[in-house]
Amino acid sequence: MKAIIVQHPGGPDALVHTETNKPDLKPGEALVRVEAIGLNYIDVYHRTGLYPLPRPFTPGMEAAGVVEAVAPDATAINVGDRVAYAMTVGAYAEYAAVPAAKLVRIPEGVTAGQAAAAMLQGMTAHYLTTSTYALKAGDWAVVHAAAGGVGLLLIQMAKRIGAHVLGTVSTEAKAELARAAGADEIVLYTEEDFEAAARRATSGRGVNVVYDSVGQSTFMKSLGALAPRGMLALFGQSSGPVAPFDPALLAQKGSLFLTRPSLAHYTLTREELEWRAGDVFAWLKAGELKLRIDRTYSLEEAAAAHRALEGRETTGKVLLIPQ
Repeated sequence: MKAIIVQHPGGPDALVHTETNKPDLKPGEALVRVEAIGLNYIDVYHRTGLYPLPRPFTPGMEAAGVVEAVAPDATAINVGDRVAYAMTVGAYAEYAAVPAAKLVRIPEGVTAGQAAAAMLQGMTAHYLTTSTYALKAGDWAVVHAAAGGVGLLLIQMAKRIGAHVLGTVSTEAKAELARAAGADEIVLYTEEDFEAAARRATSGRGVNVVYDSVGQSTFMKSLGALAPRGMLALFGQSSGPVAPFDPALLAQKGSLFLTRPSLAHYTLTREELEWRAGDVFAWLKAGELKLRIDRTYSLEEAAAAHRALEGRETTGKVLLIPQ
């Protein structure tokens, strides 16, 4: 089979398209013939070594396809099932061995491309809005990278609940996408101070929550945008890691809450995984959640896809498609 292999950390050229063996099934696993692969920023962190993995490895944390074989003790899934998964490394390949307990069935009416685009980012938006900080009608949220894959889904889920959203973007074209998703206020962070805009939108009080996937360049102003006892959910660091700081700062700024959540800790049980994925798929099927698949690349074009993602050229989701 064809797969992408990373032998050494580095830039996009570290992604080598090569021939390799199909993975052998371990107990509890299923072999998935991959039809669509979701690209996520964590793939960049793995490639560069920021989040190190044992090498060599095949990157990718999200895919959809068809089950071709199952280990004898894997009872949750059957051969022939259309399935999707997230948070298991090895998706950049024509076949992937995945713990069967991590696979969810794709319902009729949802394509493999939609499923691969929705699993990791959709469940991330789900846990952020329902569990990390459970939004309520009338709450105010700041969503950074509002035209990105998670950002557009966060806006839609927040609006379903009845919350207000201030989204930050880098260009007017991205602003239009965030507005179309339902954002109440948009800030072009290259031209305007989002902290001041958040204060203005809330009559000086500050917002209830900031969903921040950017990290280093937004962190201090994200804290400054919060109301007393507000929460900063720092779920990514596309601009780099946040520098160490004195936790007393949280008290000085209003007894704030800071969390660094991960999808893995919000899908700890099969029941929680099926709840989150089930909601996302149901909303997609009903037309209540709109996906923006920005572009697709072939598997061998993975390096080009990473360049586009790191260069902030993409809006919405990027997919890799095995040939």
